[in-house]
Amino acid sequence: MISHVFIGVNDFNRAFVFYQGVMQILGLDLKFTELERPWAGWKHPDTARPLFVVGKPFDGDSATLGNGQMIALLAPNRQIVHNAHTLALALDGTCEGAPGLRPEYHPNFYGAYFRDPEGNKLCVCCHDPE
Repeated sequence: MISHVFIGVNDFNRAFVFYQGVMQILGLDLKFTELERPWAGWKHPDTARPLFVVGKPFDGDSATLGNGQMIALLAPNRQIVHNAHTLALALDGTCEGAPGLRPEYHPNFYGAYFRDPEGNKLCVCCHDPE
């Protein structure tokens, strides 16, 4: 259904350090990085897509935030949700919701919310029972 998701950033080097850490915890592989553009993309080890891509906007303008936009990344278990949130905060992310159950979504939804250093909102979640 989804080919790729692209998040625009203004400070690529800072964003790369942040996302490389989070993606490694989630078990995603770096598929490419091009410093001259700059952009980088990650994927699940067993599939070519979807890709999660960060980089400077193609039009050359500054990246800006969208109100109400959020990208949710799937974690294989609840401990990985916790680990990803902890690392995101250590890499200059900001907390938007600590790891925990969100039964208002469904009984097993376990998620954590944070923003990257540029303010893009992300969720890391697991839908499986403990």
